[in-house]
Amino acid sequence: MLRNELINDEQLLAQVQLALDEDIQSGDVTASLIPADKEVIADLFCRETAVLCGKDWLTETFKQLDEEIKVHWQANDTDEIKPDQIVCTISGSARTILSGERTAINFLQTLSGTATTTRNYVDVIKGSNANILDTRKTIPGLRLAQKYAVSCGGGINHRIGLYDMILIKENHIEAAGSIEAALNTALQKNLPVEIEVETLKELQQALEAGAQRILLDNMSTDTLTLAVTINQQFSEDNQVDAAKLEASGNVSLETIKAIAKTGVDYISVGGLTKHLNAVDFSLRFRE
Repeated sequence: MLRNELINDEQLLAQVQLALDEDIQSGDVTASLIPADKEVIADLFCRETAVLCGKDWLTETFKQLDEEIKVHWQANDTDEIKPDQIVCTISGSARTILSGERTAINFLQTLSGTATTTRNYVDVIKGSNANILDTRKTIPGLRLAQKYAVSCGGGINHRIGLYDMILIKENHIEAAGSIEAALNTALQKNLPVEIEVETLKELQQALEAGAQRILLDNMSTDTLTLAVTINQQFSEDNQVDAAKLEASGNVSLETIKAIAKTGVDYISVGGLTKHLNAVDFSLRFRE
């Protein structure tokens, strides 16, 4: 996915501006100790194996501080990078580079961390028919950025927010009165619809009510396997397309392979974006 297909330039600019304002405010009092005319070249290293993501955020950080700063990239978003690999070289005012360093790396380490975690999950289930999905469990203000990072890691974006897809959960069903009632109302909308079920009985009710995408919440692998069989049998008996099934809950790198083997179409992983493992980057001035 191209970055601007998910987050446009204006949105990215605003994210960077907010981060810089938070950090610098009235001025970088430490960088002011450096001579104003001091020019440097700095190399940005990665200290571990990772998937790179966040080039545009780093570049925009220095651009907002000083358009004369030059950033030369030696790797691209989605690339696997190795320990001690130089990912970019930055040249220009020492003061400006020092002032923007932390903000720039914060974006890069966060988004690369999300992309790397996603790639780890994708690699574990390689060869299965399942796809990895993200969730709305994101860092406030960085949802679109993190969802872009998920795509860089090979995952698929679930709904972006509450506005682009209907996801009927337990409390919605309770308020509506039944699975059938909730689905009947939702299917009249011109939006994708998914419904959450917690038992095989609820799965059957959802299928009979016309659900085409069903979230199987916190089911064991044995129950997930039965759910896939029930879904396929319902499709054959009623000559309709099989519903897409999504497994959710208790998903980890240790459990996901077994979940994928059940035959579900999607596995949603909240940990892609909420259990952040930032990638270690280091900026070094050349002597």
